[in-house]
Amino acid sequence: MIGHKMGRMMGWTLFAPAAFGFAALIGCTGSEAAAPDTVSAAPTAAASEVPQAITAEQTIPQQPAPTPTQVAVQNTRFSYNGELTQGGYIRGLAPDDTVQASLGEQVLDIAEDGTFFAAFDRDSAGTLALSATLSSGQIIRENLIISPRDWQIERVNIARRPGGASASFMARRRPELDAIVASRAEQTGAQGWSQDFIWPVTGRISGRFGRQRIYRGEPGSYHGGIDIAPGNGVPFVSPADGVVVLARTGFSLEGGLIIIDHGQGLNSAFLHASRIVVEEGQAVTQGQHIGNVGSTGRATGPHLHWGLKWKAARLDPLLFVGPMN
Repeated sequence: MIGHKMGRMMGWTLFAPAAFGFAALIGCTGSEAAAPDTVSAAPTAAASEVPQAITAEQTIPQQPAPTPTQVAVQNTRFSYNGELTQGGYIRGLAPDDTVQASLGEQVLDIAEDGTFFAAFDRDSAGTLALSATLSSGQIIRENLIISPRDWQIERVNIARRPGGASASFMARRRPELDAIVASRAEQTGAQGWSQDFIWPVTGRISGRFGRQRIYRGEPGSYHGGIDIAPGNGVPFVSPADGVVVLARTGFSLEGGLIIIDHGQGLNSAFLHASRIVVEEGQAVTQGQHIGNVGSTGRATGPHLHWGLKWKAARLDPLLFVGPMN
C-alpha cells in the first residue's frame, strides 16, 4: 500500500497547505477579600489577606504560544506532467493510499513515494483511462486525451516483397529475440526514468521515429527509433542513469547492441555499435560513455539507432530530449 502524504518529483512539488493554530492563555486570576463581619479600628486577619497591587517590577505570568505546525492534506487525485501525445509519456504522483494503478489495461509500477512513469505507444488511442484503486476500495479515474501525430508516411505504388524470413535465418534470429525480450523484462530498480534525458550523441538525424512506408495500401513496419549519423567511431553516452541489461555484438540485424534499463519499465536500445565499452549488469550514469557509432548488423551506413520502449509501447526519443543545441 502506498501511504505517501506528500509527493515531490522532477521540477514540480506538491505541498499540503499549512494549518496554523495560535492561542494565548493568560493565567492571572484574583479573588476579592471577604469583608469583616464587624467594623473595628484594628486590622483583622481577614483584612491582611487582601491582594496587593501589582507593581511595575512584577509581570503577569503567561503561557507560551503554541508552535505552528504543518498538516499534510490528503492527495485525492493524480498529478502528472509530460508529453500527452502518441509516442509520448508522463511522470506523475498517484493518489494517497493507492494499492494499484493502471493506464488503460497496463498496470503501473508505483514507487514507495507514490511516483510513477507511464507512456503512450506510437499508435495509441486518442483516450486512455488513468485509474487508481485505493486501500478503501474506492476507484479514482480520469481520462487522458492523447493527441495524434502527423507521421512521415511514404506511399509507393509497388507490392510489398512476398514471403518471410528463411528457416536458416530464423534459426539464428530466435535466440537473439529471446535475449532481447528477456533483457527488457529485467527489473533493476534504476531511477533514470525520473531524469531529464540528454542526447546520447549529436549529429545529423538520418531517420525519424514513426516513419513508415505503405505498399499499394499495405502498411510496412514503422521505424521504431531515431537515427543519428555523427560519423563512424564517434563515442555515444547513456541518456540517463540505468543498468546495462544487454551488451553483445554480432546480432543479425542490430549488430553491436546495448540495452539499458532506466527503471519503471522504461529502457533504451542502441544499435549498430562498432565498439561496446560496458558490460551486462553494470550501473551507468547519465552522460557516461557506453559505446561507439558504427554500421554493424543491417545498416546502410554508420549511424546510431536509439530506440525507447516502455513495457510494450514504442516511444519517440525526440520527446524526451527536445531539439539538439
